[in-house]
Amino acid sequence: MTYTLPDLNYDYAALEPHISARIMELHHSKHHQAYVTGANVALAAMEEARATDNFGNLPKLQKDLAFNLGGHVNHSIFWKNLSAEGGEASGELLAAIAEYFGSYEAFTKHFTAAAMGIQGSGWAYLAWDSLGNRLVIGQLYDQQGNLAMGNIPLLMLDMWEHAFYLDYQNVKADYVKAFWNIINWDDVAKRFESVKANSRSLLLG
Repeated sequence: MTYTLPDLNYDYAALEPHISARIMELHHSKHHQAYVTGANVALAAMEEARATDNFGNLPKLQKDLAFNLGGHVNHSIFWKNLSAEGGEASGELLAAIAEYFGSYEAFTKHFTAAAMGIQGSGWAYLAWDSLGNRLVIGQLYDQQGNLAMGNIPLLMLDMWEHAFYLDYQNVKADYVKAFWNIINWDDVAKRFESVKANSRSLLLG
């Protein structure tokens, strides 16, 4: 089985004026597709390496797979995290945010600072830490680095320039501000509910 580009469950123009249809089309059909293609190419090359018993290029192939598969996973979550309706966090998710970050306002300030503090390309994320059994905010550099294995992403914000430059140019702060208007909190809440119900601490036994 190879990886495929997922369809969006909304039109490219649905998130305007916060994110333009032009950016969404390029971001989804070109950039995300490139990660899907790259992951499949890396897998095929690894299959050939096994068949020929030639693993000299394996370190590069492993990095290629990690980078491209990271891009595929991150974007697949990101699209689901977005909604034209926007809304606010509520229920158990809001209570957990207040528990682990002090308040919803403190959470938004922390998440915004994480996004704005990325040097170069990367992502800001809210994740469930399976070791500490708690919510954490972090920065993901490029597509796959700086993320602990036990962290399960719930909310992701793409801070690569291709995600915002046509609309916001170099004013990243306006892009991050706009993000808060189009978060699909129902999607984040479902992810949170699932991870709470199905994950166990990494410290088994």
